[in-house]
Amino acid sequence: MMAHPGSGSAGASRAGGARGTPGDTYLRRREQSENFPVALKVLPRELRTHLRAVYDVARVIDDLGDRDGGDRTAGLLAFRADLATVWQGGAPQANVLRRLVPTVQARSLSPKPFDDLVKANLQDQRVDRYATYAELRAYCALSADPVGRIVLAIFGASTPRAVQLSDRACTALQLIEHWQDVAEDRRAGRVYLPQEDLAAFDVPETDLDLPTTSGRLRRLMAYETERAEKLLDSGDHLLGMLRGWARLAVAGYVAGGRAAIDRLRESNWAIMSGSPGISRLAVVRHLSRGLMRRAVS
Repeated sequence: MMAHPGSGSAGASRAGGARGTPGDTYLRRREQSENFPVALKVLPRELRTHLRAVYDVARVIDDLGDRDGGDRTAGLLAFRADLATVWQGGAPQANVLRRLVPTVQARSLSPKPFDDLVKANLQDQRVDRYATYAELRAYCALSADPVGRIVLAIFGASTPRAVQLSDRACTALQLIEHWQDVAEDRRAGRVYLPQEDLAAFDVPETDLDLPTTSGRLRRLMAYETERAEKLLDSGDHLLGMLRGWARLAVAGYVAGGRAAIDRLRESNWAIMSGSPGISRLAVVRHLSRGLMRRAVS
């Protein structure tokens, strides 16, 4: 559910922590900039602590793969080795991993979802284009779905059906974030819009370098946004399966995605002028609607 963390400042990501990992001030600032609350303030302290521990590790992995100023592959591999010590009984060097240990032990978390997040960022070092939508979905299965699986495990809700629906929702949330950040990703040398879709809508990559959004790119973004929304809808039944704090937390993540979709539409997909921001009020509105809809369904 917790979407793949967005971009951050390269300089800030080096502030504090072991092995160049970020300090707490930077991590909390990045948490506040996300589309939706990572750990809803109404959750019990223990759950907030566990969710924040997971977010921090996901943020560090993302920054090492996207914003680190050195050899990113080497940095990711070093962090992966440090990450493995969490399950091997050793003492991790990175502060964020030391904080993760109690969460892993308390919730019996598997190492695979965390390793998949590292794999996704290692893939980012080799792949900057995706030929098909299916290839992009496969990337999201590494970059986004694992976080949802971890969240379900934290809440003790990891049934096969719940995981299946969570994967759909997480991929949708990742796609929505990509569509918000087309201009930023292009400046970083990456194009997540599938090449087959660019061709189908007759959008040359040079349109991604323009200061304004072309009409043909707007049409493509409307298509991609609608497809992501349908995928999010297909995972929405997850809310009806969850109870208590798990339902509230997941509803908050989904609400963030829906608010982002609204903002893309309201901007008429003017993505080249910057990532359309969303308001906390919009997230709360969608959260309320989601909870009420599922309560009577």
